[in-house]
Amino acid sequence: MITVQVSGSLQPAGHYAHAVVSNGLVFTSGILPIKIKTSEKLPVESGIEEQAAVVFDNLKQILAEAGSDATKVVKTTVYITDGNHWGVVNQLYATFFGNHKPARSIIPVKELHFGYQIELEAVAEL
Repeated sequence: MITVQVSGSLQPAGHYAHAVVSNGLVFTSGILPIKIKTSEKLPVESGIEEQAAVVFDNLKQILAEAGSDATKVVKTTVYITDGNHWGVVNQLYATFFGNHKPARSIIPVKELHFGYQIELEAVAEL
């Protein structure tokens, strides 16, 4: 098992790694709209589009650091705080992944850490 931290990023505030590689798979921690290199938190009031863009950018960086990429993602779990965001998130997701269609769950939840509207976890092959 190997822990992954994006090069040039600050240590996560909590007791976790950006991802773990085990048995040929990359497992990410929950990815919030906090810029991974600077730990800059987007304002809670920012829109779902802006928050999702940061989440997908973070995912791209984590996968690259682990030796993977978006075309190797096999499963994602997306948490959103408003079911009405499903359409927007689905479109942004489709733009990010292109023709690749990993298995996915989108789960509406009451709230997320720091009051954000989206959090994503992914599992990818190396």
